Amino acid sequence: MAQQETDQRIDSGASAAEREDGFVADTEDAEARELAHRERGTSRPITVVGNPVLHRECRDVTEFDDSLAALIDDMFASQRTAEGVGLAANQIGVDLKVFVYDCPDDDGVRHVGAVCNPVLEELPPEQRHLDDSNEGCLSVPTAYASLARPDYAVVRGQDAQGRPITVRGTGYFARCLQHETDHLYGRLYIDRLSKRDRKDALRQMEENTPRYEIVPND
Repeated sequence: MAQQETDQRIDSGASAAEREDGFVADTEDAEARELAHRERGTSRPITVVGNPVLHRECRDVTEFDDSLAALIDDMFASQRTAEGVGLAANQIGVDLKVFVYDCPDDDGVRHVGAVCNPVLEELPPEQRHLDDSNEGCLSVPTAYASLARPDYAVVRGQDAQGRPITVRGTGYFARCLQHETDHLYGRLYIDRLSKRDRKDALRQMEENTPRYEIVPND
């Protein structure tokens, strides 16, 4: 996910531990963990809307090995190069259900982690409070649009070692978790927009130049 147009990126990774309440403690040692991943990784160009890998459901992660660890390192490096707050594997052309994030919540607290095979929990009606805010995507570079999403999200999945994890977020971080999970099921945020707003987002992308390397569509 791209930073919000007005978002101030928090400066800046080892797996986050599980808290006593069962959720991942992804705020602990966030800077050190992100830096460790990024220094091991190699930045890759970003695939953009129109590339087939972005428009179909990705394959489940079934092997939690050194290859997966290296992919996660590359994803953190790629995310930092593109100045994003979340990145799904298919955004660097890899057909696997894994995403990484380095995202602040609305209180400015930094969350860093990786989730394999994510499943977004269906919220009960009393927890579905919609936040209509700007959203952008590294795979739709330079474009932003207002999109309503729940301001609370819970994602269940596995960590890089295959252990079950649960991640929760509020506000901007909740938006990030929903955005990245969508990617792995072949859905871009512009697919949730009206036809008019989608057309406007694609126009923004066409008229501007991304700040990072992308993979051109043939």
